[in-house]
Amino acid sequence: MDVLVTGATGYIGSAIARALPSAGHTVIGLARSEAAAKKLETLGVRPLAGDLHQPQTLAQAAHHADAVIHAASTGDAQMANAERLAVNIFLDSLAGTGKPFIYTTGTWLLGNTGDRLTDEAAPLDPTPLIAWRAELEAQVLAACDRQIRTIVIRPALVYGRGGGLVAMLVESGHQHGVVQFIGSGDNRWTLVHVDDLARCYVAALERASAGSLFIAADRQVVTLREIAEAASYAANIPGRIQAWPLDEARLAMGPFADALALDQQVSGEKARTALSWQPQAVSLLNDLREGSYVS
Repeated sequence: MDVLVTGATGYIGSAIARALPSAGHTVIGLARSEAAAKKLETLGVRPLAGDLHQPQTLAQAAHHADAVIHAASTGDAQMANAERLAVNIFLDSLAGTGKPFIYTTGTWLLGNTGDRLTDEAAPLDPTPLIAWRAELEAQVLAACDRQIRTIVIRPALVYGRGGGLVAMLVESGHQHGVVQFIGSGDNRWTLVHVDDLARCYVAALERASAGSLFIAADRQVVTLREIAEAASYAANIPGRIQAWPLDEARLAMGPFADALALDQQVSGEKARTALSWQPQAVSLLNDLREGSYVS
């Protein structure tokens, strides 16, 4: 298939763009400039002029593709509006075609799970930072009635290749000589390596039925304090970690602080069973101590 991947130069999108060709698919990416087009070409992605803020280019791109994977995020104050616009344009463009449309949300929609292992059947309790995605997720899933093979993937906390939120902890160690973590550090993060996540997208593209929802998570559940400890080794300041009270972190980071403080245990069993998806990458703690995060 010719697969349009939005955010093909981003953290998750570039991993998907690497995984698709090995499964026999061709990747198309949106390029806002000549420089962006050249960057896509270096990744083996066919560039197509387009921009998340320009509806007509999204519609044209969707018509050129056999499937669409939406993994882009503007990461700015306009993020919610841009994502709503893009999702609506893609759904309108793909209606009646039977083509796959995969939308990316995240396990932060589940809020705190505590000691309960949570799966796709759990009610949503989204952290404020991304609460607007709950409505979009429901809209995408319901659009299977419009003859679109709609699929939603909720990644757990993504790590690997020296990137993701974990890289922020390592960078804080480099900058301040100590790795700060929010709250007591007893909260748990459920994880997925970015390359395993990309393979989940490929499996969903090829095997998932219309209206499917999957959590992409491996079986790692690690406390934030343990992650910070391992990050201190990656930053070459072994054991130098420091708690940052949540109230203080909120003043500096806003609702992002609450998202990082979530205590979550989520299951990716449905994806493993229904999609024959098997996470196989290095564990986060090993990656921090002797892998891609080590400087």
